[in-house]
Amino acid sequence: MACPKCGAKNRVDERARTAQAVCGKCGTPLPVSSADCDQPVIVTDATFQQFLSAAGSRPALIDCWAPWCGPCRMLTPTIEALARESAGRWVIGKLNVDENQRTASRFNISSIPAMLIFQHGQLIDQLVGLQPKQAIESRLAAASR
Repeated sequence: MACPKCGAKNRVDERARTAQAVCGKCGTPLPVSSADCDQPVIVTDATFQQFLSAAGSRPALIDCWAPWCGPCRMLTPTIEALARESAGRWVIGKLNVDENQRTASRFNISSIPAMLIFQHGQLIDQLVGLQPKQAIESRLAAASR
């Protein structure tokens, strides 16, 4: 992950991170939301609440997926495009349900891919199954109103 201040590249293990990551060169806090970078943020049981807090008043979409799931892999380019094109309107995260069963269980994820949309830290919408980009964007736009 590139530092927003000095541009230094930093290696950040999102799965093991429980505290705010900082740049190894200048000490600047590194982005914790996809609004601060152009890729979805890896969300874990440990970072779930931090991710929602960082979203603030913006809608936050969490893509619940697993590496063995074909439809989940097919959805990946769409999720990445939504993160790239968000322009700060929303934040995008990815939650591996196999590695983060506590959060998956909390939201009763029984089918994947599943996308959870949060506003102000509260679950407001859910999409299950492979969805076209326009459908996901319209749900995020509705949450922005």
